[in-house]
Amino acid sequence: MNLQYITDSDGQTTGVFIPIKEWNDLKAKFKGIEIEGSDIPEWHKDIVRERIENYKADRSKSLDFDKTMDEIEKDL
Repeated sequence: MNLQYITDSDGQTTGVFIPIKEWNDLKAKFKGIEIEGSDIPEWHKDIVRERIENYKADRSKSLDFDKTMDEIEKDL
């Protein structure tokens, strides 16, 4: 893929230019990629809110991400 990065005067990347042929290829491969943003169903948000509240109420049931990943990788 021939991407061109756009930078500001401080050298910070502020955007990416994708040639139209490659953009069309991406759109064909990933249907809906051109749709800006996504509407998350309210019931998904409700589940996330509930899980956050559960976490805040009892953090002892939470697992450390790095330790958990180490355990998973150990068995692979």
